[in-house]
Amino acid sequence: MFQDLYIMKINGRTQLVGDKVILVPYKKSHVAKYHKWMQSPRLQELTASEPLTEEEEYDMQKSWYEDDNKCTFIILDKGCFEETGSEEQSMIGDTNLYLNEDEGKSVAEGEIMIAEMAFAGKKRGWEAMLLMFRYGVEFLGIVKYQVKIGMSNTPSICMFKKMNFCTVSESQLFKEITMESEVNETWRTWLNENTKHFSIVPHENEDLG
Repeated sequence: MFQDLYIMKINGRTQLVGDKVILVPYKKSHVAKYHKWMQSPRLQELTASEPLTEEEEYDMQKSWYEDDNKCTFIILDKGCFEETGSEEQSMIGDTNLYLNEDEGKSVAEGEIMIAEMAFAGKKRGWEAMLLMFRYGVEFLGIVKYQVKIGMSNTPSICMFKKMNFCTVSESQLFKEITMESEVNETWRTWLNENTKHFSIVPHENEDLG
């Protein structure tokens, strides 16, 4: 039942609410701040990205919306959003799932980026990634997760090890490792115990692709 869903278009009107973060769809109103983030050489290196023009960034946002193999959320700091009511002011990063078409979209590659350094090391990335994983399991039918991490990105490697991911391969050419976790009953129980504040609510969204 999951394979024919248009994933980004469905999560385009969905937000995931946790204890410290809220995940909202990536919208046009987020692009200016996202573009500013991605001018950072540090973030370009961590995400293996090339800098884009602002116009190209808007085109990218639209393409992500139209891509039925990609699920993208912007991470908001919950406290900041409750104080300001502004998604743009509360943006601290993003998280993605890439669905593997060759695996019937039941295998997904996860990504997480905390762009605002003031929030690094404060478990926002941890919670955001787990909320995304739970959403994938319960609503997208994901049975296995993969992550690809630069060999020098020790904090991310340690984080995913704590999430019970195991290294399955290393690429010296791309200087990255691939880690995986099967969505078995044990892992799913662990995930639920670590996302006790997980809830899904409708998101009013007037400026998607």
